[in-house]
Order: sequence, then structure tokens, then C-alpha cells
Amino acid sequence: MPEAVSLDGLIGRTNWDDMQWDAFRPGIRVHWLYRTGAGGAEAALLRYDPGATVPLHEHLGWEHILVLRGSQSDGTTRYKEGALLISPPGSRHAIASPEGCVVLAIWQHPVRIV
Repeated sequence: MPEAVSLDGLIGRTNWDDMQWDAFRPGIRVHWLYRTGAGGAEAALLRYDPGATVPLHEHLGWEHILVLRGSQSDGTTRYKEGALLISPPGSRHAIASPEGCVVLAIWQHPVRIV
């Protein structure tokens, strides 16, 4: 049985250096909260360096993004600290973070790069 995860002080946090960050994509590091494997649900904190991007991708399941610090854009909207973005299955977008950001990401299924 998986262990429960509890993180305090995520809102308004300014220093993220005390967490274990692993390489995820170029310019993006990940702190995994849970992974179920086999294309199933995952949750993580993602830390974007300034200028980091994620190419156009399609959501194969629901995705929830809560911006905890900085901002990111999907090309039409800039999501600032405190913004919640919920992407339905079948939706597509690319992501850019000119200033860098930290987000909580919860995926029903991993995305597919288009």
C-alpha cells in the first residue's frame, strides 16, 4: 500500500531548494509525490527554470495544474501564482515559463508529445 503524502507551506513558499529534484525535461525538474506506473495516475511538483518550455502535447486523461510560484503560459493565457488550470482529455497545448515557476501537477495519464 502506498504511503500518505503530506506537504506543508506550499502556498507562498519562496525557497524550494530543500526538496529532492530530479531531471524531468530540459529546464524542468521534478519532485515526485506518487507514481502508479503503467501509464496511470501521477502527481509531482515541477520546477521550471526561466525560459523552460514543454512542446505541444495532448492530454490522454485529466490534468490539474496549480501554479505555486511564478507563472506559465499556454500561448493564450498566462497563469500566475494561485491559478488552477484543469485540462480535459483530448486537449492540446504547449507550455512556456519565461520567468520560471513551480507547479503542482496531477495527471490521470501521462501526456503524449505531438
